[in-house]
Amino acid sequence: MMDFDTITANVADQEKGQWFDLLDPVHGEPTGIRFNVAGPDSATQRKAELRLADELAEIADIDGRVTAEQREKARIAALAACVLDWEIEQDGAAIPFNTANVIRVLRAAKWIETQVDGFASHRRPLA
Repeated sequence: MMDFDTITANVADQEKGQWFDLLDPVHGEPTGIRFNVAGPDSATQRKAELRLADELAEIADIDGRVTAEQREKARIAALAACVLDWEIEQDGAAIPFNTANVIRVLRAAKWIETQVDGFASHRRPLA
């Protein structure tokens, strides 16, 4: 039986995030790139979702419309806010961890964004 303490402990664990290895989209092998992503029940993800809703409301035109490009840009920024840390290199040097770089990497290839988004939204037990 699950009690409320178990639920709140799980939420706290999700706030710490969990590491996952980005996999090669063709062969399924680890790429050497790792992301630490806050879980779907974390305060970090909740705040990112609220910021996304606020941003979409702010950029909507008078009829409430938001372009697909605007929506995608806001969605990627919200996903980037859920990334807590990473291990990634370019030309043999670590890429500094900051929001702009996370967005740049997420936009580099759809398969990267898809894997990060899928991991961020999955409720799997933390190790």
